[in-house]
Amino acid sequence: MAMSSVNSGEIQLVKQGAEAKLYIGTYKGQRCLVKERFEKKYRHPALDRQLTRQRIKAEQKAFQRCATAGVLTPAFYGADLEERKIYMEYLDKSRTAKDFIDELTALSQDAQESPLLQKLAEKIGYVVGVLHRNNLVHGDLTTSNILLDPVEEDPEDPVFPYRLITIDFGLSHFSDNNENKGVDLYVLERAILSTHSQLPGLFEMILEAYRVHNTNNCKETIAKYEEVRARGRKRTMVG
Repeated sequence: MAMSSVNSGEIQLVKQGAEAKLYIGTYKGQRCLVKERFEKKYRHPALDRQLTRQRIKAEQKAFQRCATAGVLTPAFYGADLEERKIYMEYLDKSRTAKDFIDELTALSQDAQESPLLQKLAEKIGYVVGVLHRNNLVHGDLTTSNILLDPVEEDPEDPVFPYRLITIDFGLSHFSDNNENKGVDLYVLERAILSTHSQLPGLFEMILEAYRVHNTNNCKETIAKYEEVRARGRKRTMVG
């Protein structure tokens, strides 16, 4: 996972968010990425422990369900509920889809037409479509939560020598509810409009591929997404 690492004693801190910190560590002697959910001091300690355990278990299940569905994630090594930690594969050569898109737009004024961007959009649509087809709701779909991991050049696909790795399942859940999936799509759209405003057609490119690969009530999910989107626009207009 190609992010700048900061040394903190013997720990290489990779990233710290509102819910957890990521650092490079070891698991059974193997170099790995560690996700540690830190204690929330504003919660009652017993409640905090309970919520943390539930979220770690839910994240572990998400890894298992993704493996069954054929969606690539970092390899899951193990979890320690007492230590509040998840141990997973460290993809040191990868970079986020966000960084990849930012680089494309910096290099070209017409990035919207780039074969690389079109292939990336197609692959993101495929991943989200497969997640939803298998009733997996990610909960935080952004281009920062999708990694591009380089692979040896494939003669059948020389344009895009990367595999897509989906990460950060801290808000994920199993659901066959079309509105939950619609919200997932809306979150992704808002993230793209906010982060990649110079590419107004990117989300529609993703949605086009999504329609192909989500064969589980796709029309109903799209309808719910459009309802959620309309409500979001109304809230923005009203303030």
